[in-house]
Amino acid sequence: MNFNVLLPLLSSVLSFIFCAFLLDQWLERRRPYQLIWAIGMLWYALSAGTEFLGSAIGWSEPLYRAWYLIGAIWVAGWLGLGTVFLLAKTRFGYAFALSLGLAGLFTVLSWAKYDYPGSGVAPYIYAAAALILAIGVVVLTARRDERWVWLAGAAIVGGSVLSLGLVAITPLAAPGYALDPATDIPVGTLFPGSIRLLTPFFNVTGAFALTFGALYSTYVFMPKQRLIRYDLGRGRTPLTFLVAIVAIVVNFLASIPGAVVALLTGRLHSRVPATILIAIGGLIPAITSGANRFGATSAFFVGEFLGVLFLFLGFLVSVEVFREFRVPFTRRVLRSRTSEG
Repeated sequence: MNFNVLLPLLSSVLSFIFCAFLLDQWLERRRPYQLIWAIGMLWYALSAGTEFLGSAIGWSEPLYRAWYLIGAIWVAGWLGLGTVFLLAKTRFGYAFALSLGLAGLFTVLSWAKYDYPGSGVAPYIYAAAALILAIGVVVLTARRDERWVWLAGAAIVGGSVLSLGLVAITPLAAPGYALDPATDIPVGTLFPGSIRLLTPFFNVTGAFALTFGALYSTYVFMPKQRLIRYDLGRGRTPLTFLVAIVAIVVNFLASIPGAVVALLTGRLHSRVPATILIAIGGLIPAITSGANRFGATSAFFVGEFLGVLFLFLGFLVSVEVFREFRVPFTRRVLRSRTSEG
C-alpha cells in the first residue's frame, strides 16, 4: 500500500465533502465566514488532489505549480480568514494583529537564517506590509470598528492575487518540480525566495487565526475560573492588553479541570469539544507543513489528513450544524436538534 497515494486521496475526498457541507450552510444562512471556510476547504481539497495525482501518475511542472500555490500558500490563509469573519464582533482583532506581526518577524528571521536565493527586497516588503496591516487592525479593533475583518480580507485576497501572478510567471529549473529523495513528497525548494517567503504571511496568520480563534471560542463557552480579572473596555493601553493576554491564558488553564468535570457530567456546552477539535485540526498541519519547509517531510501527508479529519469532526459535533443536519443542497433532514446543550 502506497501511503503517498492513499493519504492525499483521503484528504482530498474528505475536504471536498467538507466543502459541500459548508457551501450548503452558506446557501441556507448566508454568513460570510461559511463561504470563506468553503473556499479554504476547496483549496485544501485541490491541494491534496495534486499530491494524489503526483504520487499516483507522476509529477509535472503544472501540477507542482498548482500544489505550491494552492497548498503551500492559500489554504491556511483562507481558513484563518473564515475564523476572522466569525469573530468579527469580538476583540479577536488584537490576536490577529499579533499573528501578522509574528508573520512579518518570521519572514525576516527565515530569510536571515536560510538566505533563500532570489529573495531580493521581498522579506523587507512583506514584513513592512504585515506591520502596517497589524497597526491598522489594532486601530480599528480599538475603535470597535468591525471593518478590521475587511482589512484582513483585503490582505488575504491581495496576497492571493500577488502569489498567483508570481507563481505563474516564475521559470522553474528542469524537471519543473522538486521531491524529497527520501520520501518522494514535494518540497518548495524550486521556487525563489521572493515566493517562498510569502508562505509565512499566509501560514502563520492563517494557522494562528484558525487555531487560537478556536481556543478563544472554547474559552468563551467553557465554565471559567477567573483568577485574573481584566477589562478591555477601559484604558486601552499596551499594559491593559498585556494583562488581558496573560489573564486569558491563566484563566483558560485554570478552567480546564472544571471543563473536564462538566464534560463527564454532561453539562459542558457542545461548542467546547467542537472548537477543541477545530484547534487540533488547525495545529497539526501547521506543524507538519512547517517541518516540510525545513526538510522534515515524512509526516507531511499524515498531518494533512489528520488536519482535515479533526476540522471535519469539529464541524460535525457543533450545535450550529446539528440544529438541522441534512444532505447538502437538499431539504432532506437527517437529524434535527433544538437544544444548545
